[in-house]
Amino acid sequence: MKRGLRLFALAATLFAALSAAGTAAAQKRGGILKTYDIDSPGGMSILEEATIVARGPMMGVFNNLIMFDQHVAQESLNSIVPDLATRWSWSEDGTELTFTLRQGVKFHDGKPFTARDVKCTWELRMGTAPQKLRVNPGQSAFDNLTEVTTNGDWEVTFHLKRPQPAFPMLIAGDSSGIYPCHVPPDQMRQHPIGTGPFKFVEFKPNEAIKVARNPDYWKPDRPYLDGIEYTIIKDNSTAKLAFIAGKFDITFPYAGLTVPLMKDIESQMPQAICEMDSGEGVNRHILVNYHKPPFDNPGIRRAMALALDRRAFVDTISQGAGRIGGVLQPPPEGLWGLPPDQLEQLPGYGPDVDKNQAEGRRIMERLGYGPNKRLDIKVMARNLSAYRDPAVLLIDQVKHVYIDGELELVDTPQYFPKIIRKDFTVAVNLQTSGPDPDPILHLFYDCGSSLNWDGYCNPEVDQLIDEQSREGDPGRRKEMLWQIERKLAEDVARPIIFYTRNATCRQPYVKGLTMMVNSLFNGWRMEDVWLDR
Repeated sequence: MKRGLRLFALAATLFAALSAAGTAAAQKRGGILKTYDIDSPGGMSILEEATIVARGPMMGVFNNLIMFDQHVAQESLNSIVPDLATRWSWSEDGTELTFTLRQGVKFHDGKPFTARDVKCTWELRMGTAPQKLRVNPGQSAFDNLTEVTTNGDWEVTFHLKRPQPAFPMLIAGDSSGIYPCHVPPDQMRQHPIGTGPFKFVEFKPNEAIKVARNPDYWKPDRPYLDGIEYTIIKDNSTAKLAFIAGKFDITFPYAGLTVPLMKDIESQMPQAICEMDSGEGVNRHILVNYHKPPFDNPGIRRAMALALDRRAFVDTISQGAGRIGGVLQPPPEGLWGLPPDQLEQLPGYGPDVDKNQAEGRRIMERLGYGPNKRLDIKVMARNLSAYRDPAVLLIDQVKHVYIDGELELVDTPQYFPKIIRKDFTVAVNLQTSGPDPDPILHLFYDCGSSLNWDGYCNPEVDQLIDEQSREGDPGRRKEMLWQIERKLAEDVARPIIFYTRNATCRQPYVKGLTMMVNSLFNGWRMEDVWLDR
């Protein structure tokens, strides 16, 4: 007998249908939503891009099999709803997840969507397809997946090596949009084709990204907008002034406005609606290349971590609005993070910063450093304020442990390739922590994973990650996750600095957008957004 999510999927479909029927009359059609993008991405392929500047604008070009409800702010297994799959269920042993597919769906070029496209998409993601992705940042998230099989045109089954109750969280994420088998990966970088509510129009590097309404969308009453235009503006202050001047309807969702910028907008545009979000579970952390001396010495990594005054980061960069946390996003927005009293017990997290820094100096002195022999390093940062500002503050703080840093700014198209090649010594990086820890831990901390930026490797941690992944009881799983959190802190594995909080401001006529609190990536479908003017 199959067990699973059939009843939930049917209930969610019924709820969505009733909601649409009850509110459709209120929505207005038409108009171009105008906003901006904070950087120029390297391409448009959601399977090859790791940043929100590409994946956000492209989410509406695609559909997933299942997705996170775009009107539920805190994402979880319970907020997953149907998309290209109408229902799904697990096998009795929890190793096969079968989806029944929606019929009559077409890609933007008119070709039909079938089960074969699902299979092709995951063969690309797993690296088993004849054609290869140029880069494949999310490949390791599917290490537990052995294959995807089809049963006719309208059913697919994902076969796992072992049970993984949180596996649907990967299928529901923004980078799990379905690619067409008949379009090669190189074309998807330049002109992506999906089944989603918006068709790709153009991408002009350093200028703009544009998408337009798909008139043949399988949801006949969506989207409401005629299109969305993202003007690329890398400077947040410039973007703020353009919003105040009326050039944009909404600031860049999730990742745009600091607290001071939000206050400037509120003072000059009292009609604007500004929401302080939770940072969507994105932390700033220290990335250290374990393969380059002297940071192959764990003592130096620990001394750098002990130099951190996390509260200073929160107060300076977020004006007190950020949060201190570990690898797992702290509560209440995060569902799995350590409570504050336990977080303070992690190495380097204690409130006595002077004591921590004194310990860091003692470690450095034992290694031969001191006031007259300081360690010179370069601190690499992506040339955006979200990276640049904490890097500047980090350079100031590590001086307390005899480390002198020089800021090295790198533009986005070169930044991640340098990280992947490990062409750096120390960097300040951003890393998502959710909405579920399972794919995040596998991707960022497994030995040899595709997104294990710094080469961290501990077989004991790998085993713990696998054990929590198998666990179906949330309470027992949380205890396992907290054990992993403590172990990563003891190993000084990518020290987490802080979680910032940003704001999104919009004109009052922008309707239908729910800001997610524990995911930066998954709230960009935009098919329900409309303009009341």
